[in-house]
Amino acid sequence: MKTHFKSFTQSTREDWQIIAGEQIKFMADLPNRVLAHLQLLDGDCGGFPIDRLQHCLQTAERAAEAGEDEEYVVCALLHDIGDTLGSYNHADVAAAILQPFVSEANHWMVKHHGIFQGYNFFHHLGMDRNLRDNYRDCEYYEYTARFIAKYDNLAFDEDRPRLSLELFAPMVQRVMAQPRQSLYKAVLEGET
Repeated sequence: MKTHFKSFTQSTREDWQIIAGEQIKFMADLPNRVLAHLQLLDGDCGGFPIDRLQHCLQTAERAAEAGEDEEYVVCALLHDIGDTLGSYNHADVAAAILQPFVSEANHWMVKHHGIFQGYNFFHHLGMDRNLRDNYRDCEYYEYTARFIAKYDNLAFDEDRPRLSLELFAPMVQRVMAQPRQSLYKAVLEGET
């Protein structure tokens, strides 16, 4: 079913009831679209010892093995999903995808992980490895530094067995099933 207006100013409440119904169905499939997009990192090594998908999977596996909760593990899995569409701001892309579904701490961690990871290599590129120190007073500084040190930085091991994205698909489905915050939250919960 679809509407037939030519501009939003011509639309009616009935039109938006149709649109909202269709959008709710579309939004429900978001976890599958995210997983499909993450799959684009398969085979893209970019000079690294392993491809970007395996890096994401190893990061998530390390977090899961250490006992982190599902939301954290999903953040670890998706932290580099922005590499394809946001090559110059990949962390911002990943953070934007996750923001409706995760805590403020996990969102901040994903959004800033690139700067924090830079401590380990920026100096090799003639950049300031201490850029993360601009955030030293932030309440999530240590939280993000820990993510880098324990999981992200260590997840380039070409000797580890290849992992399957299917291992983490159920977690992604659960974490992204219902947004915690969204402009459209009331519509999704049928409160309009």
